[in-house]
Amino acid sequence: MERLPGWTAWQRHRCPSGAASGGAKGQDDIRFVSPITREGPGWRADIDLPLGVTVADVADRRARLASGRRRPLGCVWPDADPNEHEGRLILWVGDRDLSKTGIVKWQLANAGRHDIFKRLPFGIDPRGRAQSVPMSQHNILVGSLPGQGKTASVRVLACGAALDPSVELWLHENKGTGDLDSLECVSHRFVSGIDDDSIKYAADSLKLLREEVMRRAAAMKKLPRDLCPNKRITRQITDKRSLKLWPLLAVFDECQHLFAHSKYDKQAGEDAEFIIKLGRALGVILVLATQRPDKDSLPTGISGNVSIRFALRVAGQVENDMILGTSAYKNGVRATSFRPEIDAGNGYLAGATALPVVVRTAYLNDNATDAVAQRALALRKAEGTLSGITLGEGSETPAGPSYDLLADVAAVVPASEERVWNKRIAHAHCRCAACRDRLWFRYRRTHRVHRGSRGCRRDHRDHECWCLHPHPS
Repeated sequence: MERLPGWTAWQRHRCPSGAASGGAKGQDDIRFVSPITREGPGWRADIDLPLGVTVADVADRRARLASGRRRPLGCVWPDADPNEHEGRLILWVGDRDLSKTGIVKWQLANAGRHDIFKRLPFGIDPRGRAQSVPMSQHNILVGSLPGQGKTASVRVLACGAALDPSVELWLHENKGTGDLDSLECVSHRFVSGIDDDSIKYAADSLKLLREEVMRRAAAMKKLPRDLCPNKRITRQITDKRSLKLWPLLAVFDECQHLFAHSKYDKQAGEDAEFIIKLGRALGVILVLATQRPDKDSLPTGISGNVSIRFALRVAGQVENDMILGTSAYKNGVRATSFRPEIDAGNGYLAGATALPVVVRTAYLNDNATDAVAQRALALRKAEGTLSGITLGEGSETPAGPSYDLLADVAAVVPASEERVWNKRIAHAHCRCAACRDRLWFRYRRTHRVHRGSRGCRRDHRDHECWCLHPHPS
């Protein structure tokens, strides 16, 4: 065996097997299947583990492996080889801790535009290789403890989508800190806040999205087979603006405030699950981010159906598997291993590649986000794709009954009548009998309407009525 810099014979022989053998005994020793080589800013070793030992066993003892190499934990990264058997280990040892690589520059920071149907640059892995996320036909779940870079990760995804002028953005930042405010100028719907009105706005958006999914399904059914052979939204379909089937990205940051709300929780959860299951092929992309991944604030129907998951540091096994999927912790994919604050921005990305991979996300500060938003705005103005609040349109709410008070009054009060009696207005406007009394009571309190005013007349059924003359002050 050739001796290469950075690896002693003792370390080559002992470290991987020593880490694997702690409680997981195999029948043979380890075997290096190829020479140890330099790869990026570190060294790579391809190893066959002892029989019966898996890569997950080694990942479970990563700290012991780092100790055997005498390297910081953030330098030692055991990975599986997706093209080989379960016992093939790719051990990569970096020159420096991943957390000390500094801010990762986003590949699209200075790009003119992006195509949502292509993979979106997201960050780098420990070996310095670029990592990206497919957006089209996927939904994304991001979770972590507070302060680990969750919202910054969401901002990268939202900015990437904004650079495609065909994408309609619905942004809901239910933390109220303004992290996504820069993108309001290119959003169809936008809210930032944690109050009940902001939560209601987000809940209304899910209702509207559910209706939109149903509309799109009906529209897709009518498309000719040559245009839509696979019943999925494509760039060709998107470019036919008359079809109104362009991609729609809806972000719900701090979604636990919505799904755990005392009033909107159940319906919001049902709507989100419906959208996740059916909207994927119809161009509707949900990005959900939470700092409290449990069954109450993140319904299992949602967490179980998302296709791409990103977990920065989480507290325990339950939270880990809620984000990364059942048995992720057991299989060695453990976001619990990231260190508080030190590893902020580092997380496990699952679903975007054949196997889960550690990613250090790119970072956009406020100035960089503003610059991206202005380029996105210019693109949308040039192509005429601005819509919703960016055009000053009123916020949309789910369709429901609406009434015109003046029209109701005009329908029951003849033009010849000199005085309009409030009792008749209440009966004309309120369709529900139980509602009339409440409306009447509130009006009397608000306007200090008093009994026995001049012009008041008796009602032979109620024995009294109230006129519209306020009490003299």
